[in-house]
Amino acid sequence: MEKKNIDWSNLGFGYIQTDYRYVSNYKNGAWDEGCITTDSNIVLNECAGVLQYAQTVFEGLKAYTTEDGRIVTFRPDLNAARMVTSAQRLEMPAFPEERFIEAVEKTVKANAAFVPPYGSGATLYLRPYMFGSNPVIGVKPATEYQFRLFCTPVGPYFKGGVKPLTIRVSDFDRAAPNGTGNIKAGLNYAMSLHAIVSAHEEGYDENMYLDAATRTKVEETGGANFLFVTKDGKVVTPKSDSILPSITRRSLIQVAKDYLGLEAEEREIYLDELGDMAECGLCGTAAVISPVGKIVDHGKEICLPSGMSEMGPVTKKLYETLTGIQMGRIEAPKGWIHVIE
Repeated sequence: MEKKNIDWSNLGFGYIQTDYRYVSNYKNGAWDEGCITTDSNIVLNECAGVLQYAQTVFEGLKAYTTEDGRIVTFRPDLNAARMVTSAQRLEMPAFPEERFIEAVEKTVKANAAFVPPYGSGATLYLRPYMFGSNPVIGVKPATEYQFRLFCTPVGPYFKGGVKPLTIRVSDFDRAAPNGTGNIKAGLNYAMSLHAIVSAHEEGYDENMYLDAATRTKVEETGGANFLFVTKDGKVVTPKSDSILPSITRRSLIQVAKDYLGLEAEEREIYLDELGDMAECGLCGTAAVISPVGKIVDHGKEICLPSGMSEMGPVTKKLYETLTGIQMGRIEAPKGWIHVIE
């Protein structure tokens, strides 16, 4: 298929409307067959459950063109499973995992002309989401829902190269114990908007949220998990029931162990041990790993030995190995790469 006339190498990380998207509706206790549509607009009643009580969950994943010309996605089965968990927590009907994979395949195939070519640095970002669609005025779950999946070509998260970030320890709490921090609900991201705007106004790139109960343990940022490298070369990530189980983070832990031969573990990480870390990164779908060079705790600067000029050596190896797997340059573990065409 002939590609769209897009300047792939100069794409930013923003929304570009593509030709097709997938839609399925839930009514009378069942999901309909679903279909591909050209209509990018959603019409809702003013009292729709999503508008009144934020009953919505979403996912994010990417489609890539590999070195040998195939179009693939990375571990979409884990996105499908996580969306089921998110929906159940908000009393929404789970969209079947096999239907999720089918929606991904149909949407990517329909928009194959928008999948950036290999080597361009760009990818096709996929956004599956679902929401309560019927009128709800009392505080209760909706009875009708819509699942949608759209896609948009995006450039690399870092335009002009990867530069280590400066982050601050936030006074805000991201999630409460036994709350919704471990699911991908829209409401979790809405509450982080004021914190990130104020961080930017003060010259910081992101927030580090601590556990709400004791404010002594590292949790995550508004949209990414933390990954640290200790001074003796061990990869560690925070363990908590109130952070999102990042697919990228889980993949990086396995890459560290199986590809790089490093020790890696998930454990509680305390704020007062950050000075003993050699490297820090934020991991997620958008950038894979965003390096952190400095953490500021209410005026106290914690400068990572990896510095403010480039990724630390271990973080760089992790990044290069995982992106190599995604792009087909390195053999992937079984089941990690889902071929679309």
